Amino acid sequence: MKVAILCGGQGTRIRDVAEHLPKPMIPIGNFPILWHIMRNYSASSFKDFILCLGYKSHVIKDFFINYRNHTSDFSIDYSKGGILEHHGAPQIDWKVTFAETGLDSMTGARVKQIHKYVKSDGIFMLTYGDGLGDVDLNALLAFHKKHGKICTVTGVRPPGRFGELMYDSAGKINEFNEKPQASGGRISGGFFVCSTKIFDYIDEGPSVVFEQDPVKRLVKDGQMMVFEHDGFWQPMDTHREYLLLNELFNKGKAPWVNW
Repeated sequence: MKVAILCGGQGTRIRDVAEHLPKPMIPIGNFPILWHIMRNYSASSFKDFILCLGYKSHVIKDFFINYRNHTSDFSIDYSKGGILEHHGAPQIDWKVTFAETGLDSMTGARVKQIHKYVKSDGIFMLTYGDGLGDVDLNALLAFHKKHGKICTVTGVRPPGRFGELMYDSAGKINEFNEKPQASGGRISGGFFVCSTKIFDYIDEGPSVVFEQDPVKRLVKDGQMMVFEHDGFWQPMDTHREYLLLNELFNKGKAPWVNW
């Protein structure tokens, strides 16, 4: 099962965190958010990844090419010709395909270009390189296979950005939630499952936005379903969200950590 991850955007809203890094490489703890996403998938036995690259792709490539150097202590013995010995690198058994999908390509264009890496009669997973959740990925896949439509999107409750006040008719506050989760409608949390028939809905060209015309056409044809997720979900679009995710991870309270 291939897992395609959109990693090519420029992340302009979060440049104040790390100007020199593409957003998927911004760290949570000692590891990039992209690594956390991939580790979450691999813990559910999805280990074959396609990274849709664009902005500063060389940073992502370098991390994986030199994975053990980036993620562990190591010693170099120059008396023996520079022999390198690593100490405790996190073990991974992933296959990773690095697909250059264009510096300025939009999301639909990036998805279209990885068609050649996905079986023509199969299904694949698709997500963004800047969001985390504790989605039951195997249940998501089972749901997709059961309904037989072309695309499934995970529907999440949007996390609240401000303190939620609960009060009576006289104005007396009886509940205050610092970081509430919306109880109304759902939004797309990414974490898609797609039939390869989806490529027929994506036109050629760098300006195609996956979430616009292709998704609208899928909806019109009755080919899109929602998998409801009521657990944790959090994108990393702002400095505040970067701090929140790091706080959860550093305190050992990260809901997405299933490894």
